[in-house]
Amino acid sequence: MMSPARTAIVTGAASPRGIGRGVARRYARDGWGVVVLDIDGEAAVAAAAEIGAEFGVPVFGGLVDVASEESVTAAHDAVIAEVTTGRLPALGALANIAGITSPVPFLDTTLEIWNRVLAVNATGTYLMTRAFLPHFLENGWGRIIVMSSVSAQRGGGVFGKVPYSAAKAALLGFTKALARELEDSGVTINAVAPGAVDTDIRVGSTDEQEAAIAASIPMGRTATVDEVTGVIAFLSSDDASYLTGTTIDINGGSHLH
Repeated sequence: MMSPARTAIVTGAASPRGIGRGVARRYARDGWGVVVLDIDGEAAVAAAAEIGAEFGVPVFGGLVDVASEESVTAAHDAVIAEVTTGRLPALGALANIAGITSPVPFLDTTLEIWNRVLAVNATGTYLMTRAFLPHFLENGWGRIIVMSSVSAQRGGGVFGKVPYSAAKAALLGFTKALARELEDSGVTINAVAPGAVDTDIRVGSTDEQEAAIAASIPMGRTATVDEVTGVIAFLSSDDASYLTGTTIDINGGSHLH
């Protein structure tokens, strides 16, 4: 087994065709220890076993509802126990990938929908970052990745309407403000803002919707999961040590500043 120097925590990492799963696999491929967390705890444990067997690195899987402070605290304690006992290397990265969409038009949006979408997409990133940041600061090194979206920059889309766009926009401010607080701590925080990505989040979309999405992108296609994970891998590396508080767009030219 390889002996990676650091461990990466990935939320929303159980779905076989999701960005989170792709990120977890990329970290493992690059030699990191990996923590696979998901609201589906059983699927997270299974994904962790699969990734560990494939790449030969230490991997831990567990349950987390990122919108619940109690659940995040329990996940944190479980992860730290793995690190303390030496089953995982020291913590080095947190990839906040967990999220949900909101395809409901504004006037059909209930307060329950609004609160849940913001809780998972925005509050979840806050809770996870607050829980694990002290360990990065103690180590003097860390990489925090925030998952925003092109919807935050241009507003809406087929799968993410007002609540989703608002939550993802909040994360851009979160990233910049926390980057200023971290200053020269050795811990960086950066956001990625993907456009349409070929994941199972689009299961159930019609051929017409898929054609409209592709037609709206100058490159004429959606991104692959690997194209997103490659950027996250870079932001998590030593090569990105001078990047913090920034947002990297991964949208095929569908939103140009």
